[in-house]
Amino acid sequence: MNKAYVHGYDPRESRRLQDQASTLVQLLHSDTSYPAGSLVLEAGCGVGAQTLTLSRNNPEASIISMDISRASVLQARGKAEVAGIENVDFLQADIFRLPFQPQSFDHLFLCFVLEHLPRPMEALTALKDFIRPGGTITVIEGDHGSAYFYPDSIAAQRAILAQVELQRCAGGNAMIGRELYPLLSKAGYSSVRVSPRMVYADSSRPEMVEGFTRNTFTAMIEGVREQAIELGMIKPEAFDEGIRDLYRTAEEDGVFCYTFFKATGVKG
Repeated sequence: MNKAYVHGYDPRESRRLQDQASTLVQLLHSDTSYPAGSLVLEAGCGVGAQTLTLSRNNPEASIISMDISRASVLQARGKAEVAGIENVDFLQADIFRLPFQPQSFDHLFLCFVLEHLPRPMEALTALKDFIRPGGTITVIEGDHGSAYFYPDSIAAQRAILAQVELQRCAGGNAMIGRELYPLLSKAGYSSVRVSPRMVYADSSRPEMVEGFTRNTFTAMIEGVREQAIELGMIKPEAFDEGIRDLYRTAEEDGVFCYTFFKATGVKG
């Protein structure tokens, strides 16, 4: 099991990931497309929340989706079978020990992976060896420092910072979205481009309020309650106040904003 994944592997987290993927399909993946006949590696597929969209957007490409967690791979494979997806093969593997020949893939796709890795640039460098010259990399990450909302709340920000600190202690970086350009550039990719993708949720967009404000972001912060309190990062009453205030932003007059970052690059 990947101990660096601070959100855990229980069914609630699986549902949260699926809510997130379903809500953000257009925002994050409308322009994720590969030519027919391409061989694509999805590194760090988790429970397959992004895999279904990736495969549906690219029905004429072949995709290999891998993750270090065997349990996650089994879930992802099961979801693909239920959905009738036929252009994806699943594999349990470590990003740093991939069982492929160099230059095996036309394209590389990573979504919400680097934030959990202690050595993200080393991972990007290692993965580059498996891309053919002229092939591309696509990376999508969030940035918890980009969260702001109305009504504003110091308590809510403190609850978010507890999650950020918990992830840092696990070797990850919940604010890695802002670092994608320097990371890919230093790892040796060329033509690096980064596109900010902002989530904006108010009561005129009820699907975004439900799918993102409540079921994705607030559920994610709420899910680390026991760990954050046990490690002394925040008092129980302070954390609970922060969660109440985050849910408050999902009410009729509330507003919630968050930015994802989507980066692409080319292997020279």
